Amino acid sequence: MARAKRKAVVVFSGGLDSVCLCAHLAPSHSLYGITFSYGQRAAQEVRAAKRLARKVGLVEHRTVDIGFMRSLYAKTNVLTDPKKRLPSAFDYSIVVPVRNAVFLSIASAWAYTIGAQTVAYGAHTGDEPYPDCRPAFSQALEAALNLGESDGIRSHKRRAITILSPAKDGLSKADMIKKGYRAFGDAIFSAWSCYSSSTRLHCGACESCLNRRAAFAKSKIQDKTKYREPAPLRKMYTCPIPVGLD
Repeated sequence: MARAKRKAVVVFSGGLDSVCLCAHLAPSHSLYGITFSYGQRAAQEVRAAKRLARKVGLVEHRTVDIGFMRSLYAKTNVLTDPKKRLPSAFDYSIVVPVRNAVFLSIASAWAYTIGAQTVAYGAHTGDEPYPDCRPAFSQALEAALNLGESDGIRSHKRRAITILSPAKDGLSKADMIKKGYRAFGDAIFSAWSCYSSSTRLHCGACESCLNRRAAFAKSKIQDKTKYREPAPLRKMYTCPIPVGLD
């Protein structure tokens, strides 16, 4: 008799990384997806998440409106401030303050509620410039969250969680694309990566679009994404990690 799969709560943005993450986890986990509407200018990713939820095999999919965060973030970043220009290479203006801490904390609350022992998000090895994508961050948050439920865990009223990511497993964006394409085929091209809100097509020029292009090229899988404009490929994340963020 086959052993029941463990439950995993997946931060499911509707982006390429989260879609491919589901392919990575599906063989060993039953997937529960949670999508956040946090006031991001790229609202298309929320719509993509809703379209792809069944395709990636989510047992349950929740969309959580935390749009109030947009006013709290104010002018700190380009992803929630539509007046700021989107960079074509990594710049700290792309970093939304502790965004993954917010997402993972809410996802973990749901995990404790449904008895899931895994919480996962799509950070990969190419996301090193982002402090809240590094394994050191997720390990520290995992410890803090389990400490916050330590009495419940000791009394067996809660189950301890582990926060997983491709970065923790040493996997790149190209590695994840290969997994996603094997599992879901051309459906992965409907995942949304672009930071822009001004087009139905990927702009093809923002940092996220260029990383998507580069990862498909590295994976040797033909990129069938429709871009508004052609753009030269570049090496992913060539910008050094900002000083003081180690």
